[in-house]
Amino acid sequence: MVASLKILAARIYLSIQQRGYLFEPRIFAFSVIAVLCFPLYYLIWHDLFPQPYENLDLRLIGSAVFFPLVFAGRWPGWLRRYQPIYWYLALLYALPFFFTFMLLKNGGSTVWLLSTLIAVFLMVLLLDWRNILIHFAVGVSLAWIAYYTTTDVPHMAFITLESLPIFIFAIILGSITNYSSEILQRERLRAMLAAASNIAHELRTPLLGIKGGAVGLQRYLPTLLNAYRLAQERGLVVEPIRLAHLHAMHGVLTRIEDEVDHSNTVIDMLLMNSRPSGISPENFSDCSVAQCIRTAIDRYPFASDKERQLILWDNKADFRFRGIELLMVHVLFNLMKNALYHVAKAGKGTITISLETTPHDNMLIFRDSGSGIPQAVMPHIFTRFYSWSADSDGGLGAGIGLAFCSSVMESFGGSIRCDSQEGDYTEFVMTFPSIAGTRP
Repeated sequence: MVASLKILAARIYLSIQQRGYLFEPRIFAFSVIAVLCFPLYYLIWHDLFPQPYENLDLRLIGSAVFFPLVFAGRWPGWLRRYQPIYWYLALLYALPFFFTFMLLKNGGSTVWLLSTLIAVFLMVLLLDWRNILIHFAVGVSLAWIAYYTTTDVPHMAFITLESLPIFIFAIILGSITNYSSEILQRERLRAMLAAASNIAHELRTPLLGIKGGAVGLQRYLPTLLNAYRLAQERGLVVEPIRLAHLHAMHGVLTRIEDEVDHSNTVIDMLLMNSRPSGISPENFSDCSVAQCIRTAIDRYPFASDKERQLILWDNKADFRFRGIELLMVHVLFNLMKNALYHVAKAGKGTITISLETTPHDNMLIFRDSGSGIPQAVMPHIFTRFYSWSADSDGGLGAGIGLAFCSSVMESFGGSIRCDSQEGDYTEFVMTFPSIAGTRP
């Protein structure tokens, strides 16, 4: 029994997170509307079209509950992980509890019957089938309790057979529809993951062969190059090799190995973005953010020294975080790639990396003064498979880079947010929760 309850609780929590992630771009708009409309409709139903019962205190509580969600994008990393649960509880108050309570207090008036029906449809849109039923059961029960404890002579005469079937039909149909959609989405993700896994397998085999060949050649190439040098010194007839190419050969095999490793990491990114479960913390360790930045700058394939010099970083500061260094390096790779693109597009700008610490968390700030991001695009930049640069410039963006960054940061217990002004700058702030010994 206890094990079954734990499994149910885990499934509910996972569905809250997944549904919260799905509606994250809309939380701001929904919260602003809630903050404004709770008191606004008090004026409508109290003064313009008076109803039997109104309660300003309950409406102000509703506004207060949603007010923090207006600034959801600026929550600190240690608090952001609880945002889906807060959103879940805010909806519980705003939809099933508030509307059912007001329906009961107003004696089932037509206005509140219609309003409650709209609340049911909002629940269908915002929640999955399992949480629709939970919200309905918990919210309506709490509303009945509040109604009985605040009403001198409670009565149920207004609950007629004409209204009950409508609400029951809406709840059941909404639950079935969402359940069917959830099954369909799960099957699509499963098919996507199967296809991605097959492609990854087919790609990894030749990559492994390339890397094995590079390792083997690396063992004998110095001997061959030395033999070529000795043959030239003794005047033997050998085809000349340009000095620049000769020097390049010394590092080419190492670069091939690095590129194979990089390609394998890209494959891991694609697979990770195909899996709904995200990144497991089993292999996490204490990592130095300064070391991650240093590795990313050293390994990134800059087109030229001039491009490398665009990155400005004061490497004196540092802090530690729980995570995987390779994943963090590839987060920085993605940000550098995007920043270099925007700087080149604008024909101006630099890239600045800085670190900040607070009592609760640490921040890595990645800023470029390039072309910036349009405001209409900003709510979608972390959405999986969304790529505005590909649409606007005919590029080949797959829309997984920033989604990968967001997944990695969330798996580390942190967050990433973006602020941008088109034509001026783009700034990413990555927040990491503090751990013991993060400050040197």
